Parts: sequence; C-alpha cells; structure tokens
Amino acid sequence: MRVAVMGAGAVGCYYGGMLAREGNPVTLVGRPAHVEAVRRDGLYLDTQSFQLHVPMGANTGPVGVEGAKLVLFCVKSTDTEAAARLLAPHLAEETVLLSLQNGVDNAERLQAALQHEVIPAVVYVATEMAGPGHVRHHGRGDLVIGASASSAEIAALFTAAGVPVKIADNVKGELWVKLIVNCAYNAISAISRLPYGPMVAGEGVLAVMDDVVSECLAVAQAAGVSVPGDVRTSVPGIAHAMAGQYSSTAQDLMRGKPSEIDHLNGYIVRKGEALGVPTPVNRVLHSLVKLLESKPPS
Repeated sequence: MRVAVMGAGAVGCYYGGMLAREGNPVTLVGRPAHVEAVRRDGLYLDTQSFQLHVPMGANTGPVGVEGAKLVLFCVKSTDTEAAARLLAPHLAEETVLLSLQNGVDNAERLQAALQHEVIPAVVYVATEMAGPGHVRHHGRGDLVIGASASSAEIAALFTAAGVPVKIADNVKGELWVKLIVNCAYNAISAISRLPYGPMVAGEGVLAVMDDVVSECLAVAQAAGVSVPGDVRTSVPGIAHAMAGQYSSTAQDLMRGKPSEIDHLNGYIVRKGEALGVPTPVNRVLHSLVKLLESKPPS
C-alpha cells in the first residue's frame, strides 16, 4: 500500500519506517534537514531489536502525499486545521487518514476540515528524533484504531510490519485512556526535565499524578465517556516500562518549541469548566507549562 506521513516527527517516522521496512512505498513529509538526510541515506530506524537504514521517499511539502492510499497524520494537535488545508488539494477521493496524534478530538477536527475518512488511533510508543533522518525507539509501538470499513486492511498492513494493532469499537474511551496518561506524565516530566523513572521517584509525585487521574475521570464521567480498564492502577506502571522516556511535552520545551499542553491538561481544564467539574491540579500543571513555554531560551 502506498503510504504518506504528514508530520514526519518521531511518531510518524517510526511507524512510516516500520511500514517501509516491510516493502510498502512510504513518503515522509517533514522539515528540510530531515528530508535531505532521508533522501541521501534513507531513514535510520534505531529500535530496541534492530538498527537499519530504510530507503523511502521524502518531501518538504504536502505534494508528497499525492498517490497515497493511506496518510499517517502526525502533526501537532495545534496544527491540525492548518495542515488539513495544505493537504486538501493533494488527497485522492479514496485516501484514508489515520490520526496518530495526542488529544481526543483531532480525528473529528480533521474530518470536519477535509470531508475524508479519518480513523482515530491511540499511539503507545516511546520514541524520539536523535537527529535528521534518525529515529530512536525506546519501547512499545502498539496502536489502537477505531472501527471502520478500512480498519481491517490497515490493521493487517501494520501487523505484517511488526506493529501490534487492536481495533476498538469504543475508540473514544481508548483515546481518553491515553489522554489521562498524558495528563499524568507530560507536564510533570516537562516541568522537572526528567524521564519517567526518576520523575515518579520524586517525593509526592505519584500522589499528584493520582490527583490528576481523579480529575480526568470525573470530567470523563460528566462528559458521558466510558473509560475502559482500570487506568488509575495502570498509570504508575508506565514509568517502569518507559523509565528513560521524556514526555513529548518535555522534548518540545527542551527544543524551544510550543507544546501540545493546551490539548492535554488544558483540554481537561476547559472541559471541566464547561461541565462544572473542578480541575485544580490540571490547571496548575497547565499554567506552569505555559509559563515555561513563554520563557526565553537560556
């Protein structure tokens, strides 16, 4: 299947690289330095189980998605509508988009902007860009995708490439599970500039994270969202599975980039206000990250 990756950061490069390694024609759409490196050497896929230069296409503009049957949409949540406008003239009628983004409403926003089939996905992977053309994988890599007419074919494509996929009828609830995990980890990792293992060892941190989870679950209940599983119990264990991982918010701040905090803890704050649910811990974490975003680089 011909695949394009819109927003070729760490997540898009990992999944695009895995598909290309299996022989699928994949084109990355990303920044010039990254595109140049991939065109010259291929994508260096640096995983826990193998290291490999994977030949693939790369382009700095949305024309790179032309001819793709599947687009992995991996831009920041803050850029969803702007990227959709750039993509629109280059999409074929039958193109399907898979939203591999943080937050719970990106697929809906993308669908409204493009009038194309958009399948929401929940991403569980620890990965980072180690340099232009070099993606480093720290752990996991599984996906949960929404049920649709195209889901079985897409799941088979990823499964053949070594990416575990689950198709979920309650993908909204699954997205909320990931949102709650992000709300518990991302801001604290960003504020402390620590990876998850040392972060959770800090005095009182697990209790703060549990307060965040409680607020998120209260907002979800008020919104009528059924959150599957026991997220309160599972959240602390993520630090052990990904002890060396910095949150995406931490990585953004360390590079001087805007973060997605408005679509994580900020989303919970706004939703809580609309539903009459207090969210003081999420509000503090959101405000602190916004302060750090506005701080001039040292």
